Amino acid sequence: MTLLQNFNSFSNTHSQAMGGALNIAIVTETWPPEINGVAMSVLQLCKGLQQRGHRILLVRPYQPNECHSFKPTAECLVAASSIPKYPELRFGYPQSRKIAKALNQFKPDIVHLVTEGPLGLAALNIARQCNYPVSSGFHSPFHEFSRFFDLKFLIKPVQHYLRWFHNRTDLTCVPSGDTQQALINAGFTCPLALVSRGVDSQHFNPQKRCKQLREQWQATPQTTIMLYVGRLSPEKNIDLVIEAYQQAKASQPARDFKLVIVGDGPDRVRLQNLVPEAIFTGMQTDEQLAQHYASADVFLFASEVETFGNVVLEALASGLPVLAYDYACAGLTLKHDMNGWACRLGDAVQFQQLAAQLPALPQLQQMGEQATKTIQQFGWSMAVDQFEFALKTTAHKHQSLYSTAWNKAMIPLFIT
Repeated sequence: MTLLQNFNSFSNTHSQAMGGALNIAIVTETWPPEINGVAMSVLQLCKGLQQRGHRILLVRPYQPNECHSFKPTAECLVAASSIPKYPELRFGYPQSRKIAKALNQFKPDIVHLVTEGPLGLAALNIARQCNYPVSSGFHSPFHEFSRFFDLKFLIKPVQHYLRWFHNRTDLTCVPSGDTQQALINAGFTCPLALVSRGVDSQHFNPQKRCKQLREQWQATPQTTIMLYVGRLSPEKNIDLVIEAYQQAKASQPARDFKLVIVGDGPDRVRLQNLVPEAIFTGMQTDEQLAQHYASADVFLFASEVETFGNVVLEALASGLPVLAYDYACAGLTLKHDMNGWACRLGDAVQFQQLAAQLPALPQLQQMGEQATKTIQQFGWSMAVDQFEFALKTTAHKHQSLYSTAWNKAMIPLFIT
């Protein structure tokens, strides 16, 4: 860009950036109806920003089935392909000309990159060339995933790429203090801002408990339903959930336990063969998902690679005590023997022992009541507040620096 083009761009956006409403470009390779924590979180954040008057350009892959619960100000759809082993997920093609045209027409005050794939990288390069301020979100530790797919040799290269990608942005949003510290330890030097997650307690709540659903599971009022919800993939450590269920059955043989596993993924067939008596429901959404949560009695989550773990909030909101490792969302929300059990990270033996000692249903129900109280501070409004502040601060700082640079560049012209 020439100096004159830079000035025109600056003059067009400066008044917007310093005002109440921003033009915000959101670039993401995952979006509903895809079912994952990142897609659902970005949707809620976009809704919250739009309700506060901000204008949203959504840059994402084209999907056969569209999300009808959110209408952005503008949209740029790119071609996409499925991710290997995850056919339900897609990555966007880096159609740079199309993306650049959409950004230049929209004139964003800030470009926010949700994902670090080909689409996110293309948008990052364009934003840097056009001198748009750029923020990013760190949602998935892909370098950690590599070791679960016999791809350990990719851990360092992927980590190097993620560090390089985020260090080129003006700000990176992280969902938890644990993730923030992990990135600092890994050499991320970009500014980090905490943008937490929320849960819709109107949607996920104990009132959604469904007697008919429990009957489908062949559960009586005395049956203890142990629940897992999420992707069925090696990095989720579902084997430990199964081992914990089996340990509970062996330790309390007079008690009726059932294991319900909600979700789908590349590991489903292997898991079904591992525990054939478990109930695999497949992927559930909307009201059915809320009923599945509320119709269980305790939630087990053994993943060690979460940046947050939205399912923990959803389970607590649904009135379920939670057994999980003591970090990320669980570390923020679980109080031992009150609303669940926070196990030492990576201690599989303790995880199984805690499952083996599950209290009787009346105590589980009392703990479930405490669980619903826990999430009162985790409405989406707080997360939107944090996200809005991070975006505004970054946009305003960029424009202030840009204004100073422009004034310095103009001084010699006025002197001569």
